[in-house]
Amino acid sequence: MRTGFVQPGAALLAGAIDCHVHACPHIHGRSVTVMEAVRQAASAGMAGLGLMDNFANSSGYAALAMAELGHLGVEVFGGLIMQPAAGGVDAEVVRSALRYGYGQGGARFISLPTHHTRHVARAEGRSPAYVEACLAIPETGPLPDPLPEIMDLCAEADAVFDCGHVSGAEAVRLAEVARARGLRRVRTHCSRYAPEAIAAIVATGAYAEFSYFLVSIAAQIDFTHADSERHAAGAQGLADMAAGVRAAGDRAILSSDAGIAVLPVPVESFRSFILAMASEGFGETALRRMVRDNPAALFRVPITRPGPEMTLAAA
Repeated sequence: MRTGFVQPGAALLAGAIDCHVHACPHIHGRSVTVMEAVRQAASAGMAGLGLMDNFANSSGYAALAMAELGHLGVEVFGGLIMQPAAGGVDAEVVRSALRYGYGQGGARFISLPTHHTRHVARAEGRSPAYVEACLAIPETGPLPDPLPEIMDLCAEADAVFDCGHVSGAEAVRLAEVARARGLRRVRTHCSRYAPEAIAAIVATGAYAEFSYFLVSIAAQIDFTHADSERHAAGAQGLADMAAGVRAAGDRAILSSDAGIAVLPVPVESFRSFILAMASEGFGETALRRMVRDNPAALFRVPITRPGPEMTLAAA
């Protein structure tokens, strides 16, 4: 029996923030509960977890986790994905989300839909009526209501405006409008975007997130995060994703997007992803920026855990 064994890359998690974790209750199997995810992150020396939920405002779960486990030193935060099940794209729902908690603040992010955008609906082969009912961002002219009001609410609350799962061209447009309306915090999900679109997005000051889910086995399995229909996302090659990360420069963020039962628990998925990106040539400084500094700046997470500095020597 081996004693004193340290898993490869474990030191890379010290002070890290996984801003995209699916540990909330779901219609599909999860690998951990919210509380288990927090305890595991604390054991790994992580500084923060961001909870994503297609069915509810996850800031309520985050507030409960902080009330019960805040002493462990992991900042848990949540927000609203404006899927129909969570209230849809509605300004009043956003107002409530931004205050929802135990008096210590509400949603840290407000996201456009994930599976109810025309971009994703078409990729999933949904019916014409389903596609037509989903959100689309026009190439020119004003954004559809109530998006301008929702952007303004995010700006006023200093919350993150998340572009959801739209196309690369739509994300560029949203990032440009967001900047013009004075938003300081914008997240885009860039894993599949062309390098040119990613460069245009980060030029506005937005952050570009890249997730482990899309280079994992989970992307090859038929299911969706929002309902019982079965559609495979299709795995992305690691080298292709690394090219996107390079296009994002110093505005890139890595996340696990884990929690589904077929993947290792989020902390392990995150560790594996960081090691995989290290194998693509990203050094300690870049990795630290992508898993600690950038998510901390975007989501207002204080980095107070002492812990060791990252080191690839442990890898």
